[in-house]
Amino acid sequence: MNTFEISPFRLEGDVWLILDQTRLPGTEVYLRPETKEDIWHAINTLQVRGAPAIGIAAAYGLWLSVKDFTGSMEEFAKTLQAAKDYLVTARPTAVNLAWALERMWNTWRKSQPCDIITSKDLLFAEAKKIYEEDVAACKAMGEYGLTLLKPGMGILTHCNAGALATSKYGTCLAPIHLGQERGYNFHVFSDETRPLLQGARLTCWELQKSGVDVTLICDNMAASAMKQGKIDAVVVGCDRMAANGDGANKIGTFGVAVLAKEYGIPFYMYVPTSTIDLSTSTGADIHIEERNGEEIHKLWYAEDMAPAGIKTWNPAFDVTDAKYITAVITEKGIVRPPYTENLPKVFK
Repeated sequence: MNTFEISPFRLEGDVWLILDQTRLPGTEVYLRPETKEDIWHAINTLQVRGAPAIGIAAAYGLWLSVKDFTGSMEEFAKTLQAAKDYLVTARPTAVNLAWALERMWNTWRKSQPCDIITSKDLLFAEAKKIYEEDVAACKAMGEYGLTLLKPGMGILTHCNAGALATSKYGTCLAPIHLGQERGYNFHVFSDETRPLLQGARLTCWELQKSGVDVTLICDNMAASAMKQGKIDAVVVGCDRMAANGDGANKIGTFGVAVLAKEYGIPFYMYVPTSTIDLSTSTGADIHIEERNGEEIHKLWYAEDMAPAGIKTWNPAFDVTDAKYITAVITEKGIVRPPYTENLPKVFK
């Protein structure tokens, strides 16, 4: 399969279909959301996931909220504002969710005065533009990221920051896909990524479709793989990066970063500029989503794998301190420490 046919979205006219990632790898089913509630549910339940993809889905959801609206412009504005406030609650950590909604709102507001039909067209066009910009951004990150990697490398990744988490290409998997096309022959080790198994279900599915040599490992095998010299670089995505370079990503990323530093392995975090939040000073200021603990011991099992009534703690993300990140790869270039000084430069 052509790598770049892999996408969590399919556009048919003015209808966006969303690949239900909770059904992968066994079944490929595309959902047809018809309301903002459908989009909220898709984001909240991880039918669509990954920071860039969440932003794209939210932008489309905002347009859906007014697609069939009839009434006054004053009522239109209230409806749009209410939908924006509602959709942003779907998941709190990924900054792209709020970013995309604010961008949609500001684009519409700056266009005023205009009629309702024009407003609807404007919102749809902006959502599509967000999607198209992400395609280009991911391709650019792949090109920049590939300059950091050498043919034949063993590469460890955690969670899924590939085409399924974006519009196309992916963030940290973009250079893997490009390298596959160009004969780099990478060997990828994919952490399963407990408890939702995005590495096992999604990264392995995606890389196999691209023809990449991929090996699935349990999360707790990463240290042994590094110690045995199987890993030459670590590539991961990011859901929100603070101004000082601390990066929030799927739970378990922080542990991988600490291990990589111990073994002298470069740790690269791939971060679209839309995911960099300069208004957040440090990782300590990032709100970490906590999910239902039953995901740990019930979700993938025919029988409960823990005693009845067990207490759980299930944070969806952790924060990797900037000192563990060798470089940040954006669509505008590679950023190296000190991040407090160098991250703002990418916005210029």
